[in-house]
Amino acid sequence: MKMHILSGGRLRMRKSIYLPDAERSETIELPVASILLCDARGNVLFDTGCHPSVVHDSAARWGTLAKLMTPIMGPNDNVIAGLAALGLEPDDVDVVVCSHLHTDHCGCNAFFTKATVIVHARELETARSADALARGYVAADWDHPLHMEPISGERDLYDDGRIVLIPLPGHTPGMLAALVALPRTGAVLLASDTVSLRATLDTGVLPKNTWNAHALSKSLDEVRRIEASGATIICGHEAAQWETLRKGAHAYD
Repeated sequence: MKMHILSGGRLRMRKSIYLPDAERSETIELPVASILLCDARGNVLFDTGCHPSVVHDSAARWGTLAKLMTPIMGPNDNVIAGLAALGLEPDDVDVVVCSHLHTDHCGCNAFFTKATVIVHARELETARSADALARGYVAADWDHPLHMEPISGERDLYDDGRIVLIPLPGHTPGMLAALVALPRTGAVLLASDTVSLRATLDTGVLPKNTWNAHALSKSLDEVRRIEASGATIICGHEAAQWETLRKGAHAYD
């Protein structure tokens, strides 16, 4: 199995959302990742990033959310272009795993019409709530006639321990991480926004955009346990880590 790290876009937001002690005027740049896992059993895509249209008019897709985050990416800085660079099209993806349904993590879901889309049942429930937009959920991202497969607990994708989906609620009610076992690299936890920034894991100071602080603290303890067992943690939006990762065709195996 190989793991390709693809860009799902890049955003600018207020730094204090993630690091509460920062000055309100400070901003932070947040890379958005989509992770492609390839082997003989199929192609699995973990998160689909931002929709390409937000480069030109984020308000048209995101509405009031566009006031909180600014796309700072080019027209080819998305998962569709990233797949094309590998010689793949959306129809080549067999499974899409949604870590959660915030707009920067599932913006390109609609392109993957032949894939099974796995999402936590609580995440779907939350995305359908009356205040969904205010909580970061945009119906245009996830509400499509796709083959959705809601899950409610841990899921070993191929029943062999190589891609295990783990519920880690806190940032959202239905957050999923993926624990991946690569032949040479070893264990890698795709933590998504359970660990948006490394500082959250290191300090325990929780971001302001946390749904449930107690749940997130428990999930962070689980991430620390997984890391202590030898796994590498890939954060959801850590710019310093992003710069060190191999991307595109330069896969991890």
